[in-house]
Amino acid sequence: MTFATLMSRSNSALLGFVFLWLTTITVGWSKDDVNWKKVKVLVYTKNGKGYVHDNIPNAVQCIQRLGQQYGFKVDVSDQPTVFTEDNLKQYTTLIFPSTNNDVFDTDAQRLAFRRYIEAGGGFVGIHSVMGTERNWSWFKRMIGGTFAWHPPFQKIRINVIDTKHPSMAGLPKVWEKEDEFYFSKEMSPGPTIIMANDLTSLNQGEPEKIKMFGGTYTQLYPSAWYYNFDGGYTWCTTLGHHKKDYEDPTFVQHIFQGIRYVVGQVKKIDFSKAYADSRDTPIQ
Repeated sequence: MTFATLMSRSNSALLGFVFLWLTTITVGWSKDDVNWKKVKVLVYTKNGKGYVHDNIPNAVQCIQRLGQQYGFKVDVSDQPTVFTEDNLKQYTTLIFPSTNNDVFDTDAQRLAFRRYIEAGGGFVGIHSVMGTERNWSWFKRMIGGTFAWHPPFQKIRINVIDTKHPSMAGLPKVWEKEDEFYFSKEMSPGPTIIMANDLTSLNQGEPEKIKMFGGTYTQLYPSAWYYNFDGGYTWCTTLGHHKKDYEDPTFVQHIFQGIRYVVGQVKKIDFSKAYADSRDTPIQ
């Protein structure tokens, strides 16, 4: 065997090893078997009376780019008339990016939304979704609480507390970014927290408010979670205030992996499993 032949075989073996290693890393990071061609999401952007975030168009464009990149379909609407069972059954997941206050016009629309979740649908909430439908107890249960207060926009530390959860893959274990630190109230005991803001990283200019709204939390405060609730699958993050977040690779990864986690849970929208006959039917 010539030296050239030996080197050629060695190089081929090395390239094969590198390819296998990269493939293993890729498979390990994907952590799902989502058939993106079968995924269709509705991005809903209506806001009620009150503050409207200027990041919403940026969030929409971000999700549309992800759809183009991964091959899933994205519909966008700010019309509450889209909330009928006949229309919602086509969507794998509903995404509410920084919605706020009352986003439905009628209780019939609220009921259609609730029954979609009961039918096994998915929901992804971003940032001020925590201030959405503040007078609807079922919705507040679904997203884990409702907005209480936030200190001024500032640099904060964020800790991944479940590094093995697929929606946290590849994110910095300690992530420093500028954002709004959201405090919640009427918090539900159901969600599983996977990421938390570091209270000690906050500017202490308003210590009384931080102590009051922080409650019994002394160091870490929930900032992202998932919740298998009332037949459906939800994932929420309180991060994402600034428009530039939706072009930041780390934050986009955060959002995409939340979407990926939820659509990976949703198998079929089956309204025969829905039981509510009003927006406030007791939860079964």
